[in-house]
Amino acid sequence: MIRSLYVRVALTFMLSVILGLIIAFYASNYWFRDMFESGMQKDLSNASEDIAAIFREMKGVDMDAYLHHLHWVQRYYITVFDEQLHRTVLGPDQPLPEIPQQAVEQVLKGQQAAQSGEPIEQWVGRPLSLNGHSYAVFVQPVMRNNEDNFRYILFTVLAITLIMGSLFVLIAARYLVQPLKLMTRATQRISKGDFDITFTWLERKDEVGELARSFSQMAGELKQLELMRQDFVSSVSHEIQSPLTSIAGFSKMIRYSDLPEEERNHYLDIIQTESERLSRLSENLLSLASLESEHHPFHPVVYRLDEQIRRIIVTQEPIWSAKRLDLQLNLPPVMLSADEDQLSQVWINLLHNAIKFTPEGGVIRVKLEALVDRVQVTVHDSGIGMGPEELAHIFDRFYKADRARQREVGGSGLGLAIVRKIVDLHCGIITVDSKPGQGSLFKVMLPGAVKKRNAGA
Repeated sequence: MIRSLYVRVALTFMLSVILGLIIAFYASNYWFRDMFESGMQKDLSNASEDIAAIFREMKGVDMDAYLHHLHWVQRYYITVFDEQLHRTVLGPDQPLPEIPQQAVEQVLKGQQAAQSGEPIEQWVGRPLSLNGHSYAVFVQPVMRNNEDNFRYILFTVLAITLIMGSLFVLIAARYLVQPLKLMTRATQRISKGDFDITFTWLERKDEVGELARSFSQMAGELKQLELMRQDFVSSVSHEIQSPLTSIAGFSKMIRYSDLPEEERNHYLDIIQTESERLSRLSENLLSLASLESEHHPFHPVVYRLDEQIRRIIVTQEPIWSAKRLDLQLNLPPVMLSADEDQLSQVWINLLHNAIKFTPEGGVIRVKLEALVDRVQVTVHDSGIGMGPEELAHIFDRFYKADRARQREVGGSGLGLAIVRKIVDLHCGIITVDSKPGQGSLFKVMLPGAVKKRNAGA
């Protein structure tokens, strides 16, 4: 079985060329055959007329010796029949094709005769009167006629075309297939975890160049994803190992030590806090996996968006109050049709993110606006902010901005990824504007019918 694309391309071209040459050869013979046959007949007729004239001029004396000195005569058989059907052959000393007796008798009676067909079968007969006697002069071709010459030339040209075309297609096929072979090797390297792939034909304008550019882009994205995955595994491993170590250590102390009640309760509080950290990490992982599946439930309802945000802020009061944060709210009454549970997770994550990165005594502003055809929610904190490099990846899965602080305040790098996924499911847009030391501004825009209500509604 032929498995190589290079061999397939070469064989396909060769078979196509051979088939085309065969068709061209027979088609050209069919189209030009009549033209060559008529041309040969005219040539034989002219030659027979000239030879008859020579016979009359020479009166049949030393004709054989004379004709041997004429080069053009060497192209023909010249046969002369007398009234008794005696044959005299002049010209080249070669085997002579037979001429039908009926044709000879017809020419002796003063009528011309001719026969077409293959070169060896063609002849022209012309009557000749000399010294009161009747003769029949027949001229037949000896050498290949123009039709045979044309076939020979055509066959030679087609053979050269086949050979040179095959050579060129082998080179061209190699030029085409070689990049595919290198890409195959590159996929093998990628399967082993090597994403540093470079190609030298990225500037090509054809499909191979486009494939190479797409392949390189894919390799780069896979490399980035692999780095993020490794970092995520490392971070999650640390996040899991740390609380597990605390839980195991303090459990042993409580079990095997005679501790005062106050110290025992302190250790139990630590165990509970670390257990909740593990639970949140597990919930975030499951939530993101469910959101990225095609079967995540989506149940839109009409509800008061301002009341939802205000309720979430109240539930987070112990956290922001402990840091003495100033929350400035601008929440006019707004009705929205959306999945209430999913959007609740969005506001929780954004608010928790703002509280986490805002220093003690800072300010967090939450604003709700009802625009013409959409709702806009902004969460603006006065925290540490982010640089351009962090902004480019802030919504990526497993990405954690400012890792040093993240280790202090906790987090797995999944919260904003979940936020973006939920907003995407609602056909909305989330953006962020931030500068180091100047805080961050998250803006969520959600489509849908908006209905304002009076404050007393």
